[in-house]
Amino acid sequence: MNDNRYSGASEAELGFLKEIVRMLPAGLTVQDAQGELLLVNDVAAAQLGMDGSRPSPDLAQRREACQRALTAGQAVVTEEALHDGAARQVLLTTHRPVRLAGRELLISASSDITEQKNFEDQLFRSAYFDELTGLPSRRVIEHRANGLLARDGNTERFALAFLDVDNFKHINDYYGHAVGDALLVELSKRLGRDLRDSDMLSRISGDEFLLLLSPIQSQEEVAEFIQSTLERLTAPFFIDNSEVFASTSVGVSLYPDHGRTFETLRQNADIAMYRIKNGGKGSAAFFDSSMEREALARMKIEQSLRLAILEKRFCCAFQSKVDIRTQAVKGIEALVRLRDDEGVIQAPGSFINLAGELGLIDELTHLVLAEIVKSIDLINDTFGAEATISINVAAKQAGNPEFMRNFAQALQDTGFPQRFMIEVTEDAFVAKSHFQSEILPMFRKLGVGISIDDFGTGYSSLSALADITADEIKIDRSFITDIHKRPRSQGILRAIESLSEALGMTVIAEGLESYEELAYLQAATKIRYAQGYYFARPIFLEELKLATPVSSEARGSVASRPLQQNRQGYSRAHGYRR
Repeated sequence: MNDNRYSGASEAELGFLKEIVRMLPAGLTVQDAQGELLLVNDVAAAQLGMDGSRPSPDLAQRREACQRALTAGQAVVTEEALHDGAARQVLLTTHRPVRLAGRELLISASSDITEQKNFEDQLFRSAYFDELTGLPSRRVIEHRANGLLARDGNTERFALAFLDVDNFKHINDYYGHAVGDALLVELSKRLGRDLRDSDMLSRISGDEFLLLLSPIQSQEEVAEFIQSTLERLTAPFFIDNSEVFASTSVGVSLYPDHGRTFETLRQNADIAMYRIKNGGKGSAAFFDSSMEREALARMKIEQSLRLAILEKRFCCAFQSKVDIRTQAVKGIEALVRLRDDEGVIQAPGSFINLAGELGLIDELTHLVLAEIVKSIDLINDTFGAEATISINVAAKQAGNPEFMRNFAQALQDTGFPQRFMIEVTEDAFVAKSHFQSEILPMFRKLGVGISIDDFGTGYSSLSALADITADEIKIDRSFITDIHKRPRSQGILRAIESLSEALGMTVIAEGLESYEELAYLQAATKIRYAQGYYFARPIFLEELKLATPVSSEARGSVASRPLQQNRQGYSRAHGYRR
């Protein structure tokens, strides 16, 4: 009786244990020394395709690990990647040899770590590969270059090329960021074509790429390859039903000629690339020592610019817009100037573009507005309380809703926002930045006028002008200079004048400098207003304080001073505006 009771209990416990083993969340198998499976639980059967739920995976790796564990008499831990077509399952398996009841057995326990491995792979790719293009990151190409540099007695030459997409911001603004991203993907494919296994292309930031060419025999070989790459980019990209043209500016440094560390080679390639950017774009240049001197000079200007903003060494000059029929002042344009360390006034050509690159242009615009507000009584006494006051806003700023909202609030806070005219280049209107639909209404509500600056030098056309809502259009000086001797410019001028008149926009002729130019405008056009050294040079606040005009006649005299007085010490070469 007792033996039967104990036997029944043992059978129940055995059945209970078997059920637990079968339902374990980990895969469990037991096999003998000959590899015959003695026990397979449900999870292991599913993992190994023994339950018919999936095709049987290749188990060669598992069998080899089992044999090693049995031979060595020690546990073996392996990661097993079991593939089922495109699907992958990763198991972490421990194979442990044991001796039970005089038999050599192998117990294998597997945990599914597929999700963990996928996450690790994702982290690895985000750290070492660009998500958009799939190209290696800067970290990878730097590691490859440092590996070449670290070789003992290395005499192998290689090239490092810095590639920057030209006008990429304009492409993003005009076509939208989705097209910009697609362009980068297609561009990376063309740049990577014809590379050897030993070469590497990397995307290191938004529109910047690094190309490592290793090994190389000569500079001529590299130049030929880069040129063929640039020619490949001349064909248009067809993206989202748009035909997009793109080019890159390329700077190249060579090891060991131009540096013996990755960072030096990268910097020198960057310097060579900026030489191309400043000289026409879409081509390539090799680094030389003269470029380094230029880069140091640029760095000095950058440091001076940041310091000048901190020390508030910027000042304003004002140039009048004049009625060419009556000589009366219609308005004035506020122009920013910089006093350098020695107190010399610097024209904006030496710092405006750099201020934009460094993100300092917003501060300069607010500084100009603050100077106007501080000196408004003096401005009114000199030019008249009805004269409009124009402030330049860069296209980049015009497309930035946050800046424009803050600037609109600053104009409102002056108490006389209706006095102001914002001058923006035509880029702001044609870019897909919602300038007209979202930003323009803010300023219209305040009574602020809108002027299209430097018209004819940007990306728009006469057809685009028809869709632009502006109060004033300023024809670029390149069309006005020697207009009396240039029939083609005269035809363009008549077309712009007619269309602007039909659309109700006032036309301003910029850069008027000679009597002959004035005479032509008066006789052959209906243009009423002009701005330029013929009438008045930019006048600084300090000069305004010395003058004491007390009547409208005195204000009118600003525009009708004798030519010699207005232009003494100035020439076209010094006719800077912004």
